[in-house]
Amino acid sequence: MVTAYPLPEGFTELEVFAIGTALLVEALLGFCLNGLTIASFRKIKELRTPSNLLVLSIALADCGICINAFIAAFSSFLRYWPYGSDGCQIHGFQGFLTALASIGSCAAVAWDRYHHYCTRSKLQWSTAVCMMVFAWLFAAFWSVMPLLGWGEYDYEPLRTCCTLDYSKGDRNYVTFLFALSIFNFMIPGFIMLTAYQSIHHKFKKTGNYKFNTGLPLKTLVICWGPYCLLCFYAAVENVMFISPKYRMIPAIIAKTVPTVDAFVYALGNENYRGGIWQFLTGQKIEKAEVDNKTK
Repeated sequence: MVTAYPLPEGFTELEVFAIGTALLVEALLGFCLNGLTIASFRKIKELRTPSNLLVLSIALADCGICINAFIAAFSSFLRYWPYGSDGCQIHGFQGFLTALASIGSCAAVAWDRYHHYCTRSKLQWSTAVCMMVFAWLFAAFWSVMPLLGWGEYDYEPLRTCCTLDYSKGDRNYVTFLFALSIFNFMIPGFIMLTAYQSIHHKFKKTGNYKFNTGLPLKTLVICWGPYCLLCFYAAVENVMFISPKYRMIPAIIAKTVPTVDAFVYALGNENYRGGIWQFLTGQKIEKAEVDNKTK
């Protein structure tokens, strides 16, 4: 029975239920939307292009984030983490892996779009596969480091899910955090910023705006920014004086990434949306040159 376990310290009954419900809604909605993206790519031949392979990579990573959120939601309703310390390490690794793979894949899409619109070069299958594999292997490298002693995975403030432990703020944490941030947030963010700025200038010259060039980077900053700020603050100050429930807010915001990404990279793409419509209804939209470019 759920009532057999006490409330986590610093949380009320309503707050625990609200966090669990928010995580569950985010997990289900994001998984459904990204699952639809994956299924459409698999079933609709016109969607299977090198560029859309990178969109598929985002959807796969975001589904992993949703699975992580679902486990966290289930544990929140239980009021405790039922999978032990080993399960905590696996949960932290899986969450970090999929989050970093999602960010890396978003940067890959930005790079592809830049070349499509600004250099008019077409992405080849071999290049797309290499970019996707690199994004996942690079994410795996940084995610496994805390398991090997550089950084550490531990419980979130609610103690019903696990992530990078920022509570200690020691040298081990600080060095890992800064290296992680440079290679997995700042560099991808810089790639997205420069790529979409170049695309915006191109659109401005032609007067033909294919998609909102500012939205992908804004999505990255809004969804991941609060969590990054919390981690950076923990590197210089003791964050334990901040209420646990407030420290959970950035993690909850970050879990909205799968839903937002689905709208930005799949449902927000007119042609990919046409492929999804064809998958759902069997009705093919005419003149749907399906790729991930005209967004």
